[in-house]
Amino acid sequence: MSSTKVSEMTGQGFVHGVYSLVNPQIGTTRNGEPFLKCLLRDATGEAIGRKWRFDPNTMSDIASTGFVGIEGEQEMYQEKLQIKITDIWLHEPTVEELTDLLPSTRKNIDEMFTEVTALLYSLEHPAAKALGAAYLDDAQMMQDFRVAPAAMQLHHAWIGGLLEHTLQLMKLADGMLPNYPRLNRDIILLSLFIHDMGKVEELRWDRGFEYTREGNLIGHIARGAMWLEGKAKVAEEALGEPLPDGFLTVMQHIVLSHHGLLEHGAAKLPSTPEAIFVSQLDNLDARTQMALDSARPWVQTAVGNEAFTERMWSLNTKLYRRDPLKNA
Repeated sequence: MSSTKVSEMTGQGFVHGVYSLVNPQIGTTRNGEPFLKCLLRDATGEAIGRKWRFDPNTMSDIASTGFVGIEGEQEMYQEKLQIKITDIWLHEPTVEELTDLLPSTRKNIDEMFTEVTALLYSLEHPAAKALGAAYLDDAQMMQDFRVAPAAMQLHHAWIGGLLEHTLQLMKLADGMLPNYPRLNRDIILLSLFIHDMGKVEELRWDRGFEYTREGNLIGHIARGAMWLEGKAKVAEEALGEPLPDGFLTVMQHIVLSHHGLLEHGAAKLPSTPEAIFVSQLDNLDARTQMALDSARPWVQTAVGNEAFTERMWSLNTKLYRRDPLKNA
């Protein structure tokens, strides 16, 4: 089936094709009738989906793969693109289709991973090098790390997004650290490498982007701190001696505190200079990426090109889209 790309939708006309089914839920109309509400996504964008006549008993079948074929009509509702679905059915995507259905990094994954490993090889302390190697030698973890998204919707929510976000942070830190000579470079670069590693278990991307059972019940922050215990033992075996006193605790603290604030999901407030630096840098990259993706997306759609975006709850503001110096 030739699909209508989301980026080409204008808010008018017929829609047909295959899309990633995101966060499907059963709603109830004012008349008490059940309806399907969801997001429909492809590699170019996403649209709200509504099927007003819907049998809730079919939900498990429709949502079982994370991808659906649909037919419907485009419309604009409260200045948002919406698809009024007339027909919907389960779809089993091929490997080739996934590249069209899921957003992917614009950068080369092999090159990014090479840059990450080069930065890890530049660590100086034997304990830091051994702990980094314990992660790099985990083939399955590194395979997932290369392709996992960094989030479902907010920042770097695309195939390869976790690797892209991690490399960006490590490069930013490496450039900034000469200005802060009292910070420990090994601890910061290593903690940036592993701070979101738990997302390879928290998220899945073979059925579209969604939280796994472990993601819902444990989360990437707790999982990352737990994994450190096992990787520390691997590092100690390689070293032939214990890790320096406090090293494991400090690393776990950075993983547990990197969201910065308790209300943002941090298990602890950042309480070392390195933890504060990591949490602030992580916030810088995440919020800047969210702002760019909202105000200046790579793919411009036919709708939503007003001067200001809608209010973004994640940034608590509307964003002005235009760059006054562009083409000046």
